[in-house]
Amino acid sequence: MRVALVPVPRHKPARDIACDVLIVGGGTGGVAAALAAARRGREVTLVEETDWLGGQMTSQGVSALDEHEYIETFGGTASYYALRNAIRAHYGHANPGNCWVTRLAFEPRVALTMIEQMLPANVTVCRRMKAVSSTTEADRITSVTCLGLDDGALVRFRPQMVIDATELGDLLPLSGTEYVVGAETVAETGEPQAQPHAPKPHCVQSFTYTFACERRPPGEHHVIVKPEKYEHYRRVQPYTLEIEVHGGEIYGEHSGFLQYGLYDTLPGTKGGLWTYRRLLDGALVGGNDVTMFNWPGNDYRDRNIIDCAPHEAVQALQDAKLVSLGFLYWLQAQAPELRLRPDVMDTADGLSKHPYIRESRRIKALKTIVEQEVSARYQKAAVAAPFADSVGVGWYPIDIHRSGPDDIGASCRTKPFQIPMGALIPLRMQNLVAGGKNLGTTHITNGCYRLHPVEWNVGEAAGALAAFALDHSVRPAAVRSRADLLDRFRDSLRAEGVPLAWPDLEQFRMT
Repeated sequence: MRVALVPVPRHKPARDIACDVLIVGGGTGGVAAALAAARRGREVTLVEETDWLGGQMTSQGVSALDEHEYIETFGGTASYYALRNAIRAHYGHANPGNCWVTRLAFEPRVALTMIEQMLPANVTVCRRMKAVSSTTEADRITSVTCLGLDDGALVRFRPQMVIDATELGDLLPLSGTEYVVGAETVAETGEPQAQPHAPKPHCVQSFTYTFACERRPPGEHHVIVKPEKYEHYRRVQPYTLEIEVHGGEIYGEHSGFLQYGLYDTLPGTKGGLWTYRRLLDGALVGGNDVTMFNWPGNDYRDRNIIDCAPHEAVQALQDAKLVSLGFLYWLQAQAPELRLRPDVMDTADGLSKHPYIRESRRIKALKTIVEQEVSARYQKAAVAAPFADSVGVGWYPIDIHRSGPDDIGASCRTKPFQIPMGALIPLRMQNLVAGGKNLGTTHITNGCYRLHPVEWNVGEAAGALAAFALDHSVRPAAVRSRADLLDRFRDSLRAEGVPLAWPDLEQFRMT
C-alpha cells in the first residue's frame, strides 16, 4: 500500500464515510459529474474547497460564458442547456449582459442558485473542504482524506469510484497518479507550436483574479487606494487596453497588436472593454451597467502555483490579487466613475473567491489529444478528427494565455472537435476518472478544452462513466476497451442528451 500525504496539523481522528462516487472539486466539471452520476442512481459526495459550487462560472467570476457560434442550437449537453435556460428565465432576457463576447453573461450568484436547485437529494455537498491525503492499493484509490477549512475536522471518504474535478488536479500527486505539468516539446507531441527544444514545466497558462465594477454617472469618484507594487506591475504587465494577436509565425498568420477602447469601439474591434464581458446591461434589466474584468491586463504571469512550496503559492496568489487591483486602479485613472462591486463576487476585497484557473496538472491518459487532431491547419474537413470513443463535443480556438517570456503563447483556429473517453482515463489508476481541465490534453490543446461547455461535458461524461463502470462491475478502462460496453455506454449518453459527434454544420449556418 502507498500513502501520499501533505502536511496537516494534529486533529481528532478522521470520520469515515463510504460513498459510491466521490467527486473532489465542485467546479464546472465537478457539478456536471455529480448530476450525471446521481441521475444514474448513485450516491454521490461532492467536495468543494470554496463555499460556492460552479467553478469558473461562479467562484472564479467568469460568468460571461466562453462558447462557440453554434451553441444556441447544438454543441452543449442537455444539462448544460438546462442551466443556461434557468439563468435566462431568472432574468427574463436571453443575454442580460448584452455583451459582445458571448450569448450569455450573468451575475455569478445567479448561476450558483440555479446549480444548487439542480442537484438532487442523492448528492451530498461538502463545502469548504480540501483533499489533503489519499491511500491506494493495487492501483486503486481506497480512501481520500479531506480537511474542513473552517473547523479543522478531518473526514476520510472511502469511495468505490473517484473523480478528480479539482481546478489544479490535486488528487493526482496525492494518489501517485502519473501526470504532466506545463509545456511539452515538439519531439514529445509532434505539435508544431510546442516547445522547440526542452520541456518547460513552469509554462502553465496564467491565472486571473476577476472582479466586477458598476458604471456610475460621470463626475462620481470611486478610485480605490493604490495597491502595493502598483508601479512594478503597471510596467511589467503592462497595464494596457492593447492586446497582442498571435497569428503564429509557424503558420504565417498575422501577428501584432490590437487597440481597444474602454467604452468606445475602435477600428478592428467588436466593441469596447466595458461591453466585452458586461454582466448586466442596465438598459435591459434596470439599474447601472455591471461588467466583469478578465483581460490580459490582469492575468498573473510571474509564477505558477502547481507543485511549488506552500509559501510560494501563497505569495503568488497575493501578488495575483495585487495585479488585478492594480489594473482596476489604472482603469479608474481614466474612468473614476467605475465602482468596485464586492457583492458580485461575495468577497471583502471585491476579487473572485478563487482565481480563474486555465491550466491544471494533466493525467497521463490512455489518449492524449494533440494539436494536429483539432487545428484547422491540419483538419481540412468541416469538423476535426473523429474519435471512436467520443463522449462529447466542443469547439473553441486554441488560446494560450502565456505564463511568461518562455511560453509560446500559441493561438490558432480549430475545427469543431470531439472529447475522447480515453482522455478521461489514467494509464494506471483503475478507479480514478478525470472530470475537468486535468484530462489528457497537451499544453497546447488544453487551450481549447478548458472552456465552460467543454469542461461541463468532460465532467458529465466522467460522472456517467463512473456510474456505468460501477453498474457493470468493471474498470472505466474496460468500458473503453470492450466494444459491447463502449456501444452501450455511448448509447446511454445520447439518451441523456450528450451529443457525441458534430452533424452537418451548414444547417446551423443557415439558422
